[in-house]
Amino acid sequence: MDKPETSLNIALACDWLTETGGAEQVIKVLHDLFPDAPIYTSQYRHKVDDFYGSFLDVRTGYLNLLPSHLRRFIAPLRQGYFKHLNLDNYDLVISVTGCDAKYIKGKNHICYCHVPTQYYWCKYNDYLKNPGFGPLNALARFSLKMLTPRLRKNDLAAAKCPTKYLTISSYSKKQIKKYYKRESQILPPPVAVRYFSQPVENDIIKAGKCQIEKSSNKYNKNGKKQIPKTEQKSYTLSTIVEKSPESVRFLWNNRGKYYLNYSRQVNWKNLDTLITATVELGLPLVLVGDGPEHENLVKLAKKLEKERREKELFSNSPRPNNSPRDLVLFLPTLPREDLKNLLKYARAFVFPSEEPFGIAPVEALASGCPVVALKAGGALDYIKSGKNGLFYVKNTAGSLKYALKHFEKHPIKDKRKIKPSAKRFSEENFIKGIRNTIKGISA
Repeated sequence: MDKPETSLNIALACDWLTETGGAEQVIKVLHDLFPDAPIYTSQYRHKVDDFYGSFLDVRTGYLNLLPSHLRRFIAPLRQGYFKHLNLDNYDLVISVTGCDAKYIKGKNHICYCHVPTQYYWCKYNDYLKNPGFGPLNALARFSLKMLTPRLRKNDLAAAKCPTKYLTISSYSKKQIKKYYKRESQILPPPVAVRYFSQPVENDIIKAGKCQIEKSSNKYNKNGKKQIPKTEQKSYTLSTIVEKSPESVRFLWNNRGKYYLNYSRQVNWKNLDTLITATVELGLPLVLVGDGPEHENLVKLAKKLEKERREKELFSNSPRPNNSPRDLVLFLPTLPREDLKNLLKYARAFVFPSEEPFGIAPVEALASGCPVVALKAGGALDYIKSGKNGLFYVKNTAGSLKYALKHFEKHPIKDKRKIKPSAKRFSEENFIKGIRNTIKGISA
């Protein structure tokens, strides 16, 4: 990646650097573009170093001493930290934020804002209903009610700090205007379009099926061999092939039939709606990821699958021969090479949540996999119903079932027509947009 021709002294900033999600992917591209720019953030964990692939000049403060899993508890402290972070000594600050990094002071501050802080504004009621703290939900709900008026006031003050706003979608642009009363320019986030559009080089699923057939005597009658929980963090499809052949059988036997979603499993992603719709229709589903809702989703799937089997048992209609006994396969968080393998055999990627953008569904489009999406949020910018996917209107299992029934009858299979719809979301176009944005800024 070529370094832009600029003599600007640049600093990067983000809310935290402890995971490898969408915001971190943006920071990664900016870091590659400006390798000498330090990254200012509230909390940093070295486990993300492999994702970035090079030494990072990450600068933190006292909040880095706190455990990263507490970041949802320390919003007032994080607001204060960024409020007092003055970076006027830099020619340009580029912050990537959906939270508090926009509070940074800088003489030229471009804020790449995903969306106004969701748990203060547009998703407040969703977080209040289920904060995602399990047995501590009552305490979290009380704290959110008590602190939100003050946090909103501070957030509005922070929204005045940037000199220019960039944002990721038409949806986010409207949200920034609604809550912050600021204009913004749309620059979609960088998606690894080139990578996902290339053919799968190592077909792990096919190889795994062959391996199981050759060594079936190593496993018990139903083909199960449990993977120890301690190994979950290092999961790849290769380890699943080796240790969990029933998963590979599920994928191979349902190739071209299963629906796919990979995401962080939190309540507002509406994965329970997805499970309900697919199980009630008898359609195989693969869910990849982890999160606070994981165990609840597993329990829901087992409950619905049991109810479906009992209904089939007592009904007059015989169970179809090609109907799998278990309809939902849960896989842990996987590297993108494995996601590419899963997308190759998926009937469609399902995107059931209202999100500011959604990198995963665009990756699916780049691979030639159609997307069934809730008609809301960032999906409106890239799903063309009937061409590269299909919308459903209401956030209900019934509405999704209606869409999936239609898709089963009228699937979209031509990858050559699907892939081009992802091209404008490439890393190259993002870099071009950043370069054009900073052209007018001189040292």
